[in-house]
Amino acid sequence: MKKILVINPGSTSTKIAVYEDEKPLLVSNIKHTVEELSVYPQVIDQFEFRKNLVLQELESNGIPFTFDAVIGRGGLVKPIPGGVYIVNEAMERDTLHAMRTHACNLGGLIAKELASSLPGCPAFIADPGVVDELEDIARITGSPLMPKITIWHALNQKAIARRFAKEQRTRYEDLDLIICHLGGGISIAVHHHGRAIDANNALDGEGPFSPERAGTLPAGQLIDLCFSGQLTKDELKKRISGRAGLTAHLGTTDVPAIIKAIEEGDKKAELILDAMIYNVAKAIGGAATVLCGKIDAILLTGGIAYSDYVIPRLKKRISFLAPIYVYPGEDEMEALALNAIGALKGELPIQVYK
Repeated sequence: MKKILVINPGSTSTKIAVYEDEKPLLVSNIKHTVEELSVYPQVIDQFEFRKNLVLQELESNGIPFTFDAVIGRGGLVKPIPGGVYIVNEAMERDTLHAMRTHACNLGGLIAKELASSLPGCPAFIADPGVVDELEDIARITGSPLMPKITIWHALNQKAIARRFAKEQRTRYEDLDLIICHLGGGISIAVHHHGRAIDANNALDGEGPFSPERAGTLPAGQLIDLCFSGQLTKDELKKRISGRAGLTAHLGTTDVPAIIKAIEEGDKKAELILDAMIYNVAKAIGGAATVLCGKIDAILLTGGIAYSDYVIPRLKKRISFLAPIYVYPGEDEMEALALNAIGALKGELPIQVYK
């Protein structure tokens, strides 16, 4: 029996979990206020604060500090293939100097620090958002100055793919899938025999717009806005990721609240939400061409996959492509735990970050 500590730092929370094989012994979501975090100039400065909260949460729940592995949410390091990685010096170095700042960068660092105090206990990450398994042809854009990069929901998408394969009594490595994660950002990836050979940059500028991201924008208009003097560089970045998408149009990222407004007769809300669904459907349709239309299934996941408004409308536009299966939510904690268990049991290879 393997005992796993899971650490998942987010922008405003730190989630922790303890698993004994596939059984959760503890799942906890520690919320952080803006005031608490504002005292730290950089996200990386939150390291000790968040690490100590993890230790306090374990102690307050009577969980002994003995684990077979500690796994953290992967950071925005350099592009790597999917899988389970041991947290080594190279990964620590690249995480500390990552070009993109996000709380997820703390996951592997905290995991390594805590595991180092336990004899023989490895620290892992798995399927970080920078997983890159793209075919070379998918990297080419219309400008050699801007090759395509991917930042997407790799952890959840690959976990859902494996779950679907298990339910179908087959292997992820034998399937051709399109998976769409519907959350604050929306990622759409083409999974061919265990590799995501195409995926959008769901963080800062590609694909359909989402509750808080702009997706692909008209390039000429974007350049004009950049040089208009109306907004600073940081403000412009927010208009792409953070204060974009549904929240830019409607002032909220809350899809259930938007649907309630639609039910009360708000025509603008209806137009904008339906436009998001339309854009997601177009992106899934485009992804189908990567597989030449030979798709085993389309999997829909993420928080918005719970919506009885969004999912039927999306299905109506894409159901001709392939069978559709819906896996609402995003169980990152279970996905991380199962990756660690698979690595310890030899079912998943442990990869080395270089």
